Amino acid sequence: MSTLRGALVGFGSIAERGHVPAYASKASPLDIVAVAEPCAARYAAIRARLPEARIYPNFERLLAREALDFVDVCAPPSEHMKVSLAAFARGLHVLCERPLAMSLLEARRMVGAAIRAQSVLFPVHSYLHAPIIRAVRGLLSHDLIGPVRMVAIDTWRTDRARGRTPWHRDWRREPRYAGAGILAFEWLADYPSSVSAWTRSVRGDGVEGNATCTMVFPCGIARAHISRDAGIRRAIYALHGDRGSIRVEDDELEVVVRAADGGTRSWKSSLPSNRKDPAQGPWFEGVLRGFTRAVEQRDFVGKEATDAIMGIRVASAAVSSARRGGTPIVLPSNQDVWSRERCA
Repeated sequence: MSTLRGALVGFGSIAERGHVPAYASKASPLDIVAVAEPCAARYAAIRARLPEARIYPNFERLLAREALDFVDVCAPPSEHMKVSLAAFARGLHVLCERPLAMSLLEARRMVGAAIRAQSVLFPVHSYLHAPIIRAVRGLLSHDLIGPVRMVAIDTWRTDRARGRTPWHRDWRREPRYAGAGILAFEWLADYPSSVSAWTRSVRGDGVEGNATCTMVFPCGIARAHISRDAGIRRAIYALHGDRGSIRVEDDELEVVVRAADGGTRSWKSSLPSNRKDPAQGPWFEGVLRGFTRAVEQRDFVGKEATDAIMGIRVASAAVSSARRGGTPIVLPSNQDVWSRERCA
């Protein structure tokens, strides 16, 4: 595959510390030739990281002047749809940070534009490429614990990730920029049929600081809790199957498997995953490989985009449930979700 020419739209912390190092690693035949960044105070950082890239004050001017194959959207979520639609109108592929869009309606418009343009829409789900998560995926593929019936996800953070100064360092605290969060789900091998949620904003922000969500799947239940006001930074995942369990705490992995005679065997391992780096730079190389593969295979709206769309749908339902005191919200079937998004 020949090298694809791309542009970054937005040059904040994620772009500088996550995306740019991955491009420099040459994980895939992708080259950044231009950057659109409205904050002139960030230009020195762009020149330091990408000395040969041309800089534009907005994405409209960049798209009008550059010959590109793709854009990498690193702007705040409130800009994702606008930038993506402009790129699709020019026949470009789009790699887009999470959450993919501010609402289900925006996501549908992006999907429809991608399909019409025959261009790839690929969301950045970098956490799926963390070594510890890849290890869990491998264990599940070997059917060590049997079908997963229960998942518990606890994500504790002491604060929200912050943007780069001198723009708006705390933009993630404002719904007009940040939108709703996206929920990851792959371990129950399906999408949820209903969701219940409870949220609380401890610091008076417009975006909730604490959220608990219970999702009912066709074959199990998942409970997720995230806090931006915790006393420590930690991620703890537990997966329970018919024959055992897998537990992850940051970079530590523990597996317990029940034998037919009633006994158990267990083991532990450590897989450094650089979780304390909010930019998740090393994980982004896997995203680039997936994006390149989608372009090669002309997989315009693949599983990654479908997962992102369902994540937005679940997040929206969770917000509705929380407003109603945790009342369960029934979600449409997978077939209904896919057919509607394809026709949008």
